[in-house]
Amino acid sequence: MEEAVRLREPNRKQMILKAEDLDCLIGAEHPARAIWRVLEGMELARFYAPIKAREGSAGRDATDPRMLLTLWLYGLSEGVNSAREIERLCEAHAAYRWICGGVSVNYHTLSDFRTESGAALDELMSQVLAVLMHKRLLKLYRVAQDGTRVRASAGSASFRRKRTLERCHKEARAHLAALARAATEHPDSSPTARVEAARQRAAREQAQRVEQALEELAQMGAAKAQARNHPQRKGEVRASTTDPEARVMKLGDGGFAPAYNLQFATDTESRIIVGVRATNSGVDSQQLEPMQDQIERRTKATPKQHLADGGYLNFAAFEHSAQRGIEVFSPPRQHRTYKIDPLEVQPNDSSAIADWRRRMASPEGQAIYQQRAATAETVNADLKTWRGLDRLMLRGITKVLIVATWSALAYNLMRSINMGWL
Repeated sequence: MEEAVRLREPNRKQMILKAEDLDCLIGAEHPARAIWRVLEGMELARFYAPIKAREGSAGRDATDPRMLLTLWLYGLSEGVNSAREIERLCEAHAAYRWICGGVSVNYHTLSDFRTESGAALDELMSQVLAVLMHKRLLKLYRVAQDGTRVRASAGSASFRRKRTLERCHKEARAHLAALARAATEHPDSSPTARVEAARQRAAREQAQRVEQALEELAQMGAAKAQARNHPQRKGEVRASTTDPEARVMKLGDGGFAPAYNLQFATDTESRIIVGVRATNSGVDSQQLEPMQDQIERRTKATPKQHLADGGYLNFAAFEHSAQRGIEVFSPPRQHRTYKIDPLEVQPNDSSAIADWRRRMASPEGQAIYQQRAATAETVNADLKTWRGLDRLMLRGITKVLIVATWSALAYNLMRSINMGWL
């Protein structure tokens, strides 16, 4: 008679008492530890100021902002940009469990922290740049700027004309009034207070978005009247009821979709991002001066050279840059009508524009300009491919800027850590 085999079979009903050392979940040189160590050396008082839980007062303890910062920065370094996904990973992934250190966290706390920490996050990014400049790792001699259009959290069908928006606004106000009236007249038949509050909040937000869309529509109409090359000059302007500040732009794949124009300025030597902007303008010609203002505000210094592609061609901006002592490297455009060499100095050129033409005509200037694509475009590709900036999930230009700043800060930290600078 053949003997029965002996097997180790799973017994899922067996209760196990397991001791776990959270500090041993990840190695000593793990990126999560590195981010935590960097944040320990930063001044984070701006993140702690809004916390209402204080010693001697009642209430639940607040979640440590340093922990939330590390979760988001490490998540973005791994391409995770969803609060719900980070909440799941805090239970399933060793690195996220090490960051939490036994503290529970939910997606709502993570999401609120990301969108409500804009000013503190901007200050933290400036701190990181200040540390790198103090160590002379960031010299800020030459910066390269490039924009990337990122798809917004709005559909093309959400764009409505003025007549339709006015009707939607009337219906939204009527719906909001009906909900309030039903809650007052029939309190027993209404759902729970939480459900009712959610319904009224959704109706109120919808009415506010339609109102904002009407305001944006008026601004777009005024811009269309002033700008001959307005993207919607051939038809009636439209605004989105989902994200009123989004605009239809031409994307990198050649198609048109609601999007935002994210601008990044990068130091060509260290490849550290030194400026972040978000705009709903589909063109880059007005983005040079605001970026220079931001770099000066962040670093208290002005770069000597500024590289930008042909889309930033703006003589007024070039002259203003020359007054600041900044040499702009941007290729000129061929005139559509006249056969004029754009690199030759023209009779009406100011001294700043004449210097710019000579600069771009020289072999040295062309060699310097070649660094733009190798710096700015690769950084933008990294942000969109690896830092979760390929699609925007939040609405409004303020929140879009916060999301872009998160990605830029995560990029700077990981580059500085990998290079051994921080």
